[in-house]
Amino acid sequence: MTHLQFDGFLLPAIVTAVVGVLLLSIRGVAFRLLHRWAESTDTRIDDIIIRSLKVPSVYWCIAIALYGGIAISDLPEKYVFYLSKTIHVIIILSITLATAGLSGRIFRNYIQQSNLPLPTTGLAYGIVKGVILIIGFLIILSVLGISITPLITALGVGGLAVALALQDTLANLFAGIHILVEKSIGVGDFIKLESGQEGYVADITWRTTRIRMLPNNMVVIPNSKLSQSIVTNYYLPEKRMSLLIPVGVSYQEDPDRVERILIEETKGAVGEVPGLLGDPEPFVRFIPGFGDSSLDFTLICQVKEFTDQYLAQHELRKRIFRRFRKEGIEIPFPHRTVYLREEKEWQRSRR
Repeated sequence: MTHLQFDGFLLPAIVTAVVGVLLLSIRGVAFRLLHRWAESTDTRIDDIIIRSLKVPSVYWCIAIALYGGIAISDLPEKYVFYLSKTIHVIIILSITLATAGLSGRIFRNYIQQSNLPLPTTGLAYGIVKGVILIIGFLIILSVLGISITPLITALGVGGLAVALALQDTLANLFAGIHILVEKSIGVGDFIKLESGQEGYVADITWRTTRIRMLPNNMVVIPNSKLSQSIVTNYYLPEKRMSLLIPVGVSYQEDPDRVERILIEETKGAVGEVPGLLGDPEPFVRFIPGFGDSSLDFTLICQVKEFTDQYLAQHELRKRIFRRFRKEGIEIPFPHRTVYLREEKEWQRSRR
């Protein structure tokens, strides 16, 4: 009786454990060698493949160990059937996880390295992985003998109740998909909301969009709110933008001389001020023109992107101020002339 028990249960268990430990040890050594090899290469694809196969390979080792234990066992056919189904589920699950992780990471890496106008957001990454996981789940149900048709019917009936209960969540999800498809906002873009908040788009998830403001604070906006608001994207149609600097001088100054000085100082700053562009060349317009206390000009130049305007304005204003002081050009203070009318004697007597 003891011998039969050993042959029927203990021996397969021991074989399964020994094979499992042996395979896991070989796996550990293999992954250490693969990591060293990946560090010596320039491409990131090998790192992505190794990282994606690290967890699923554990399931493969367990499945092979179970298969070896079943092969030498004298278990009843019923138990062998259930164990075989378990092995199939483990293999399909591990392949699904490996494929989902690998495809998601390759998708993100490919988009980042290419010039395609596609956003590499958490939502897009989640959609790619979610589709593969759903397909793997349906295959597992088929292997287990569970009919998919009644499940789909039940999901269709229950989907209406779920949609009503999760109305806000689904609205944010589809609004996020709409934002990605429309490509009006992408990760890394600098945008300004109609509420006045502005910053870089950090991520677009299934529910919210995160904006990192210049003070390094994070603004979290529901996708449905963002899709309905007025948004200014400073990176569309391109990052470079025009910079308008108003300059006022005294009415005694020569407009042509002022225009020449402004252009000279701006051209001299190109190459010295980070982000200031010299192509197209800067120019000056006598706009808005005749002010209450000054002749008002507008210096127009271009910067690489939105945040470069702050340093460019800072340096250009300092250069213009020093040049005006050197040339003796006056920047007038606002002033008004008030005329006092003296009242006549006959007017005072009548009153």
